[in-house]
Amino acid sequence: MTKRSGIFSGDDPFQIAGQWLSEAEAVEPNDPNAIALATVDAGGMPNARMVLLKEIDPEGFVFYTNYDSVKGQELAEGSKAAFVMHWKSLRRQIRVRGPVEKIGAEQSDAYFASRSLQSRLGAWASKQSKPLASRTALLAKVAKVTAKQGTNPPRPDFWGGYRIVPTEIEFWADGAFRLHDRFRWTRKNPQDSWHIQRLNP
Repeated sequence: MTKRSGIFSGDDPFQIAGQWLSEAEAVEPNDPNAIALATVDAGGMPNARMVLLKEIDPEGFVFYTNYDSVKGQELAEGSKAAFVMHWKSLRRQIRVRGPVEKIGAEQSDAYFASRSLQSRLGAWASKQSKPLASRTALLAKVAKVTAKQGTNPPRPDFWGGYRIVPTEIEFWADGAFRLHDRFRWTRKNPQDSWHIQRLNP
């Protein structure tokens, strides 16, 4: 096995990623869990946007969105995604690629219930990625949804979580004179063992 030490130590890449995220939460001023999520549309055109990573579990990386959004449609069509998570304060990044699956309704329900009331009502009101006449129109829709859903709105069936189950994870740390440290973990299938390689910077 490739020799690793320090911040790269460990036999579980999800634990390493979780530790890096915990360290970033202590120093990164805004959204340390932000990821640049990349998908591909039906014509093969790539797309990228920032979303918030909400959980690193033993199977993968979890985020939430509107299933009817552009990203939701692209995930449904392509069932694969990639992301990069970069922390300028730590001078580190993590890159991930792999198939994507919807998480269970119970897990999505639990996370939705943990959000602020305003965010829950916003999820109901917004037809994410669709054209919008004006901000006034959006606020009017929020008011209408508030009157209908009340103070404890359930999770809408068009909103929930996805898990990226990685077949590749790369840990990168800045090095002097741009001689960075890079370790790539790969596996052909999620049930396979990981193969680890050190990469040139």
